[in-house]
Amino acid sequence: MVKPLSFKGEKPKKRKRPTTDVRGDDDNTSKALVQSSAPNEEDDDAMNWVNAEAVTDIAGPVMIVLPSEPPTCIASDANGKVFCSTIENMVEDDPRTSEPHDVRQVFVANRVAGTESFSFKGHHGRYLGCEIGGVSATKEAVSPVESFICVPVPDNPGTFAMQTSKEQFLTIEEGGKGTGLRGDAENINFNATFRIRMQARFKPKLKVAKEEKALSKISWKELEDAVGRKLDEEEVKKLKKARREGNYHEALLDVKVKGKHDKFA
Repeated sequence: MVKPLSFKGEKPKKRKRPTTDVRGDDDNTSKALVQSSAPNEEDDDAMNWVNAEAVTDIAGPVMIVLPSEPPTCIASDANGKVFCSTIENMVEDDPRTSEPHDVRQVFVANRVAGTESFSFKGHHGRYLGCEIGGVSATKEAVSPVESFICVPVPDNPGTFAMQTSKEQFLTIEEGGKGTGLRGDAENINFNATFRIRMQARFKPKLKVAKEEKALSKISWKELEDAVGRKLDEEEVKKLKKARREGNYHEALLDVKVKGKHDKFA
């Protein structure tokens, strides 16, 4: 199974054992990725890479997987040259399970304020851009050239076309060999259909689930202390559910009142 990766420069996590550097093999300037040992299962799940399924999912570190054979993704070197990089880290050669093995394969996605567009910042601090059909990553600021609209592809759920400021689309070289990337496709076709992989911790559904789980983490004893008496299992479930749904104090009052009624019944 593919293990989650984190990058140098990220906030350090507690680890159970020393980390191992995994270096890309394209050239000697490639930065190292750090394979981390998550302290618990929840953190491990959050660091996994998953598919963005909707435009609203796209955020944080992403990997833009191309419809090529063998599987490749968009990458950028330290000079801002954009190229198609072979994917080495996936399960059973399935690009839907791919994860980066080289920091050059990772871009940080952010919504451009006040627009429907996204910017994609490379590891070297410069942004993916498309001008006159050419694709590069040399600018340190975001302009319309460095802005892309991610268009969901109806015929292939979970994939996107990336529209440039000229209302054209990024596409791989004709034939799908992944030997080059252009930004002058007039229509969305197979070669312009990309999959966006992202870290699970940035996906909205996971964020909500983690928040709900955190809210429900209260011990039976803590609930009994709050109520001031012993509780049965049904009452504990009721109070934990109320914490997740945001009406904990009302439910707590109900349980307290019920206890008083039972006492004088």
